[in-house]
Amino acid sequence: MLPKPDRIFARDFEWRHLAAFVERGADSVQFGVVSGRRRQGKTFLLEALTREANGFYFGATQATEAESLNLFAAALSGYSGTAAPMRFADWDEAVRQLFAVADATGRPIVIDEFPYLSKASPALPSIVQREVDRAISEGGRLALLLCGSAMSVMGGLLSGSAPLRGRATLELVVKPFDYPLAARYWKVSDPTLAARLHAVVGGTPAYLRFLNGDVPGALDDFDDWVLRTVLDPGTPLFREARYLLEEETDVRDAALYHSVLAAVAAGNNTRGGIASYIGRKAADIGHHLNVLEDSRLLRREPDVFRPGRSVYRVAEPLITFYQVIMRPQWGLLESGRAEAVWADAASRFRSQIMGPHFEELCRQFASVEPVFGGLPGEVGAGALTDHARRTQIQVDVAVFAPAVPGQPRKVLSLGEAKWGDVMGGRHIERLRRARDLLAEKGYDTRETVLACYSGAGFEPALRSEGDVRTIGLAELYA
Repeated sequence: MLPKPDRIFARDFEWRHLAAFVERGADSVQFGVVSGRRRQGKTFLLEALTREANGFYFGATQATEAESLNLFAAALSGYSGTAAPMRFADWDEAVRQLFAVADATGRPIVIDEFPYLSKASPALPSIVQREVDRAISEGGRLALLLCGSAMSVMGGLLSGSAPLRGRATLELVVKPFDYPLAARYWKVSDPTLAARLHAVVGGTPAYLRFLNGDVPGALDDFDDWVLRTVLDPGTPLFREARYLLEEETDVRDAALYHSVLAAVAAGNNTRGGIASYIGRKAADIGHHLNVLEDSRLLRREPDVFRPGRSVYRVAEPLITFYQVIMRPQWGLLESGRAEAVWADAASRFRSQIMGPHFEELCRQFASVEPVFGGLPGEVGAGALTDHARRTQIQVDVAVFAPAVPGQPRKVLSLGEAKWGDVMGGRHIERLRRARDLLAEKGYDTRETVLACYSGAGFEPALRSEGDVRTIGLAELYA
């Protein structure tokens, strides 16, 4: 199997699948799709893969069909070492020649940013499908990877009645680094600083390069780091959140989509709340929500206690930071008034960014390890109605055991997360009441652990409670 180059940080899972794909393609037909939001390192991975395997890599650009064919022909000619440059009349001819080269060499073929090509040439997926089927029937060999960042397009390549449905032997999504891995990548060991940094840049690897390796040296450098990086009009990160939306092919009215994202970032995370915030009817924004979901810029999360209800959350931390901090004061930021804008935004950063982001980190923590006595089956958030007290209890981190048919749903843990509050008895009282309400509804709560997650610490008495577990930043990042 191809060894992973030392210059690639982490990505062991992705490399293992890609290397196995290339190995299988040396004597059989393999077709795969690699997708992921921009800046996650897909191109970096695939260029390294083709370099290690002496394969062919073609990165498409936004161009007409004729220009794309000329660029593709030049690249394939250079790779094949033909005496005369290739010329293709259409993609039908180009793909046949590409498959002939792949069959002759047994080496991997990568076409990056495939959505640029398929947008200008809608028949291209059908042409690829026909040639894949032909290669299979003739016993050829092929390791073809199509890659792209337009998530709505890439997601549709293998879905429904799409021509390539059922042909893929690999479907790989390159995701952002999770929060502990992101801290290692940025070489930040202070968990408080790591959490704040992640709330701005998330786990996107390319942002470190965007900032020329500029990392806050300590917690007291964080504010200065924000001013000299994401709020500085001279850095690529300053406009990145805008580009993430505008690069999506299905976005037509960018202003409306920005308003939807702003509504969710501000805490209006139900369909009705979003519609009210932007001044539209709930029925009128269904398409926009679907586009943002398909683009992986929004995610819809079910309320774990109320089937049929769900909330929307912004999937990219940088977009939340832009919508809450930057967009309302864009003119001042462009004119160099970042220090005043950042000082004014301190409370919004804590409440609208760090608070919800910390809750999400806690849910991620609870979802990947058996930290509450059993492997989690579902982790989420939800609201319980307390009719007796005429109030609602919000549970930030609810952890369920895997469902067993015919048995009550077992609740492993109920948790509350507070970024800036020292947690104590009043928080546990709410969680105990939530546990009682769930028991009345028929849930199995006999071994439920009550969890307090805090970025600010805990009252001493809390640690002596037998059914309570306290989880701070040090444990989240352990």
